[in-house]
Amino acid sequence: MREEEHNRREEELQEPGEPAAEEPQEQAGAQEELTALREELEAVRRERDSYLEHMQRLKAELDNSRKRMERERSRIVQLASENLIRELLPVLDNLERALESKGDIHEGVRAIRDQLLEILRNEGLTPVASDGQHFDPSVHEAVMGQPSEEHEEDTVLQTVQKGYLLHGKPVRPAKVIVAKQV
Repeated sequence: MREEEHNRREEELQEPGEPAAEEPQEQAGAQEELTALREELEAVRRERDSYLEHMQRLKAELDNSRKRMERERSRIVQLASENLIRELLPVLDNLERALESKGDIHEGVRAIRDQLLEILRNEGLTPVASDGQHFDPSVHEAVMGQPSEEHEEDTVLQTVQKGYLLHGKPVRPAKVIVAKQV
């Protein structure tokens, strides 16, 4: 009864020429729209979950790749160290022979030094040029300044300790005495 009364009042309130509201059709349209939105939401959720799962797999693969690369790097470093040690063992043997020998060992020690330098040179080690060179803070370390009228300021007068480069990169600076103007 109330529903009939409600419908009659709505008809009375409508302006002339306006079609009567079709409530059941509006509800059906709204229901269809709601169903379509739910389906679209579910599709977007499935797509999101798919992307998330894919990203998680990629992250795991990246982590595994990093771990594999670190193991490989460690193995390469170990192999390089092993090869260097294998090359240095004859130098150690020659030093022991020199220490066991009687008499002047000066020439033997010089030959051993040359043998060691050759191995290190083959590994990429080169000495830093110092005496007579212009002071370069990237490869020289000044331990003292000495007045000199014969040399330009910041010229290396004497090398106290040799410096070395490994493949062009300083591994130990040369300790030097540098000329200073009087």
